[in-house]
Amino acid sequence: MSTEPRINDRIRVPEVRLVGPSGEQVGIVPLAKALELAQEYDLDLVEVAATARPPVCKLMDYGKFKYESAMKAREARKNQAHTVIKEMKLRPKIDPHDYDTKKGHVVRFLKQGDKVKITIMFRGREQSRPELGFRLLQRLADDVQDLGFVESSPKQDGRNMIMVLGPHKKKTEAMAEARAAADARKAERQGRTPGSDAAGEDDAVEAESAELVEAQDAVEPAEAQDAAAEAEAPEAAAPVEQPAEASQGA
Repeated sequence: MSTEPRINDRIRVPEVRLVGPSGEQVGIVPLAKALELAQEYDLDLVEVAATARPPVCKLMDYGKFKYESAMKAREARKNQAHTVIKEMKLRPKIDPHDYDTKKGHVVRFLKQGDKVKITIMFRGREQSRPELGFRLLQRLADDVQDLGFVESSPKQDGRNMIMVLGPHKKKTEAMAEARAAADARKAERQGRTPGSDAAGEDDAVEAESAELVEAQDAVEPAEAQDAAAEAEAPEAAAPVEQPAEASQGA
């Protein structure tokens, strides 16, 4: 069965209580007159209260009304928070490392605004020593007191002992903070990446320029020294050829 209101020709009543486009009360008018006014204003005749006698109808832009209603519902669902009860199970003689791991999960749940149900499981002879479970639950409550409080005190339930921790922050506040932190990280990444790339390019250009200058400074003195050495060095003497006669007489 459709939940949408009847509009225009779908309205099947002899008369309606008409509301104008601005919310003004027009009064009880025949359906034909209401449809005529809707055509005159270029609007839709929408039945807003079908159970009234006579039904209440309003002149409006139904397409715009549906769009705005959908956006409002979407925003309401976005801000809606569902409280979730997480569960964490521990043993009375839990290892210190395992305890730290379990406590980390409890801290994360409380930061997210969720309640946490802590269950201590007793087995065998452990059932005769419930004080072990009580002390463990009390220790956990003290470790996370900055984030949550004891909503339900430890109580024995068969072989188990149960305690419920509630968060100090509401779910909506935790969601808003998480969304703000995510937006901040995203903005930081977007703002830092281009700048860091440009800075890296500038540094590379400066380094290349410095290396080029150093190379030129090293080459120019070497060239000057070679030129000076060539200028100062005497020209090599050409070998003197002795006359053939002198060589024969000798």
